Amino acid sequence: MIVKKYDEVEKSEVTMAGAKNTSIRWLVGKDTDAPNFFLRQLEVEPGGHTPFHNHPYEHEVYVIAGKGQINKKGGSIPLEKGSFGLVMPGEDHQFENTGDFTFKFLCVIPDIEKK
Repeated sequence: MIVKKYDEVEKSEVTMAGAKNTSIRWLVGKDTDAPNFFLRQLEVEPGGHTPFHNHPYEHEVYVIAGKGQINKKGGSIPLEKGSFGLVMPGEDHQFENTGDFTFKFLCVIPDIEKK
């Protein structure tokens, strides 16, 4: 069993091409014995965004602070504290901060190396 507080986990800049003012904490990641899923916390500063991208696996998100939107082909969907969503495999997406404060969300992804 692992129990920690989020601020005990190192925060690092998202360096993927297209990211702006975004950081990540791998709350449950490769350094754990989690058998199937990883849990990440992303923080997007005002004016920032994740890259517009897709990948061959789903992920689930839950907004814990701030305001933002998920951009997709053909539009965007607003997100705020308490919002949650499912991004399907292969679906183009980008998370963008549309507010004046840090936009924070949790993101669950499968450990694709174990598949």
